[in-house]
Amino acid sequence: MSPTPPRADLPDVAPAVQQEVARLAASPEVRSAFNWLRAQEPQLAQWQMEMARIAAPPFGETARGAWLAERFREVGLDDVRIDDVGNVFGVHPGFGQRHVALSAHIDTVFPANTPLNIRQQGSRLYGPGVSDNGAGVTAMLAIASLLRAVRVGHSLPFVFIGNVGEEGEGDLRGMRHIFSTPRWKDSIAYSVVLDGAGADTIVAEALGSRRFEVIVRGPGGHSWSDFGAPNPIVILARAIDTFTAAPVPATPKTTFNIGVIRGGTSVNSIPESASMKVDIRSTSMAEMERLEQTLRLALNRAVEDETLAAEMRSSAQKRPSGVNCEVVAIGNRPAGELAVGSRILHVIRAVDAQLNNAAQVQRASTDANIPLSLGLEAIAIGGGGSGGGAHTLQEWFDSNGRELGLKRILLTLLALAGAGE
Repeated sequence: MSPTPPRADLPDVAPAVQQEVARLAASPEVRSAFNWLRAQEPQLAQWQMEMARIAAPPFGETARGAWLAERFREVGLDDVRIDDVGNVFGVHPGFGQRHVALSAHIDTVFPANTPLNIRQQGSRLYGPGVSDNGAGVTAMLAIASLLRAVRVGHSLPFVFIGNVGEEGEGDLRGMRHIFSTPRWKDSIAYSVVLDGAGADTIVAEALGSRRFEVIVRGPGGHSWSDFGAPNPIVILARAIDTFTAAPVPATPKTTFNIGVIRGGTSVNSIPESASMKVDIRSTSMAEMERLEQTLRLALNRAVEDETLAAEMRSSAQKRPSGVNCEVVAIGNRPAGELAVGSRILHVIRAVDAQLNNAAQVQRASTDANIPLSLGLEAIAIGGGGSGGGAHTLQEWFDSNGRELGLKRILLTLLALAGAGE
């Protein structure tokens, strides 16, 4: 999750919501819950390290999902199940048919063979995945466990979800599956997504992205004897030069990046193929579509230009060109935006005011993209504490400040679920 600068167009929090949150925070049940959370850090650190020691690469989350399902049963959740793609569910009952969802992705960016040297030094945990998303999953388990240990009345039931496929080429597949299933798409009233550490952001805008792998193929050959044959690397270079000259607006902010280029076998060989990976991002679906079209036009022009140049270079041999270009979609995260007057946004901002917590409303690419793109109420926040080195072997998490994050999550959920009603 890489948030962008905060929004500055937000109205004041509704007084009625602020009063509701203040009443909740002052209730004996919630005070007891806060005290209970304060004493749980040893258990939370244990869960966090246990989970981080289980590999969960993209499309390989099965073992971690089984571990989480067992924890859901241990903390007393009902109807614990794992769906067809590996998402893990557990329910804390309430009244009515609609749910408040608390979710955290269980996958990591690390390949299956990554050394998982997970260790603790004082308040800090070290190792791949301990913060992203060990912090989020652990916070979710803390809240689920609390609801069994301390009885706090609420109206709507909660559904806890450990979802797969958030990172990289997982392309939000877990959330896509959940919100394409009528049971959940039609019954989740609010989605609170826990992603990483911290308590200083509120992601209320879904940063959309489209990702492509472009593959150019040609006849290849020897740099001397086959000189004149079209070169796939040159075609990519021509396309990049044209594509990167395309204008992009500052508002809505729109970006592009060429992140990976591959191709060729040796310096004296004309490559048979070359590829690149392209990332396009915007809060506007229309801008992403415009840039995608610009990319495709640049590729078509590059193929035509290099084919013509090859024909001119090798006219004596009359060598056929045999060039083709393929654009493969490898990621498509939809954009979306939470309405300024949404209840979930008023609630989280009221909670922050109650806890004297400074948090900024931002946009980022998270699991919340899916419900937000469907017009549903969703936010993404951190699990408390602090962290760094995400997506590296030097990743770390510090539990100092975790209590604030957990209080924030609990008050938000209870307000959304109608606590005390």
